[in-house]
Amino acid sequence: MSDDSKTDTPPARLSVNPKSEHFDVEVLKRGVAIRFKDRQRTDIEEYCIPEGWVRVQTGKTVDRHGNPLTVKLTGPVEAWYEDLGDDAPIAKAD
Repeated sequence: MSDDSKTDTPPARLSVNPKSEHFDVEVLKRGVAIRFKDRQRTDIEEYCIPEGWVRVQTGKTVDRHGNPLTVKLTGPVEAWYEDLGDDAPIAKAD
């Protein structure tokens, strides 16, 4: 395998929260698409492919620090880069 194919799949865990250790601005700028339970989702706050979960915001509710309240949903998660088109390599649990 070449090094290019490794960079063509998104990380196994990613968050949109800048305070998270799994936040990566370069990956987010590139655009990551998420499929959760066979449905493409655009409201994902954080995902973990190996553990099979996503976090989604619960409406407009925020905690006392102004952070959105999230719910952890479990199920099969797949991720790919949007800029690679329809034939993009998909990162998913084995």
